[in-house]
Amino acid sequence: MNTKYIDLINQTYYFPQEEFRLGEKGLEFHGVDTMELVEKYGAPLKFTYLPKISENINLAKKWFAEAIKKNGYKGTYNYCYCTKSSHFKHVLDEALKNDIHIETSSAFDIDIVENLKLTGKITDKTYVICNGFKREQYIENIARLINNGHENCIPIIDNYEEIDLLSDSIENHFNVGIRIASEEEPKFEFYTSRLGIGYKNIIPFYEDQIKNNDKVDIKMLHFFINTGIRDTAYYWNELVKCLKVYVRLKKVCPSLDSLNIGGGFPIKNSMHFEYDYQYMVDEILNQISITCAEADVPVPNIFTEFGSFTVGESGGAIYEILYQKQQNDREKWNMINSSFITTLPDTWAISKKFIMLPINRWNDEYERVLLGGLTCDSDDYYNSEQNMAAIYLPKFRKEKPLYIGFFNTGAYQESIGGFGGLQHCLIPQPKHILIDRDENNNITTKLFSEQQTSEQLLNILGYEH
Repeated sequence: MNTKYIDLINQTYYFPQEEFRLGEKGLEFHGVDTMELVEKYGAPLKFTYLPKISENINLAKKWFAEAIKKNGYKGTYNYCYCTKSSHFKHVLDEALKNDIHIETSSAFDIDIVENLKLTGKITDKTYVICNGFKREQYIENIARLINNGHENCIPIIDNYEEIDLLSDSIENHFNVGIRIASEEEPKFEFYTSRLGIGYKNIIPFYEDQIKNNDKVDIKMLHFFINTGIRDTAYYWNELVKCLKVYVRLKKVCPSLDSLNIGGGFPIKNSMHFEYDYQYMVDEILNQISITCAEADVPVPNIFTEFGSFTVGESGGAIYEILYQKQQNDREKWNMINSSFITTLPDTWAISKKFIMLPINRWNDEYERVLLGGLTCDSDDYYNSEQNMAAIYLPKFRKEKPLYIGFFNTGAYQESIGGFGGLQHCLIPQPKHILIDRDENNNITTKLFSEQQTSEQLLNILGYEH
């Protein structure tokens, strides 16, 4: 009988896959021997494989370049990275190697932008697209950036008061965008996004507050779909509505020349993942071209804001199975040496699934299990894969350590989990490893941060020594 874990994988998936293969010691991720990581640094650990960031950026640029050529598209394409997905310096440094632009969402993002300018990572030519509801500090920081000569900073207007607030703080002429308040999918508890200005209100808003304001020009219409760029009737319907607004606004506002199709590309969350990126880009540009041709207006320059797509597939987490608890006749709980709530909070908050595979022991027999975290919270568990209603792992043997990896976890988890701060039940933040390749394409690793200590947690809590 085929009872080994490798047999299960071969029966369930096409394997090996582009980023996963089995090496001499165990699972390899983009050629990185994950068991060697465990042997060198221990577990739990989190890691970032930096080359994947540049790879995904250049893939998107290629898809858009090919679509522009195929459609004879007259506009340009600009790739923006939305920093909220991961603000870490090593992520921004890697992303900015690839001639991209920045999208921000809050006041302190501007401080990061200014730091990147001082170190030469970005210049005044870099677009800084400022999204989000703008409180006083955010307005002040945007104004400082523009007043210091960064004319390619484009605040995206989210509510009716922001034009006046920006005009009061910015000394000279400046450009803005307007965010469309898209209608949400029926599964949401509300009909229209809280962000932006409604479809029907955008042209009246322009007529009332911007048309006769010599200090301000509209350069961009911003279109964002919360569920991302997907081949669904909902997405195409919202895109068509957005394009109708664009052509109507363009006819009365000559300065408008850019369309920001915010909303990200999906990333691989299953070993069965399929998505035709090139088709989607081709069809988006085709729809824009058709609509603009029918309205007899020039096509816009295209901006995208990819966060998870930029950084998500670069990240991973590795845990050791500490113990197995048989709770009844059917349920076996494998306890990890960390917490899902603290290290992969999306698994708890929005029931998100990541790719999960064992690091070692692929030639052992397997069993069905549930995975439990160390906190005393009943929600600290993981119980199924994206494509299966169960988890299967090599059988627990106390004398044979078992390590498991979660992959493509690089977006949002550190910031949502409160990197470097308090963790639920005072479970420490794991160590974090940066993985890169040198000029000879050899893999290099570096410790970015050690696991949190009790002293660090006590200091946060006010227990001074």
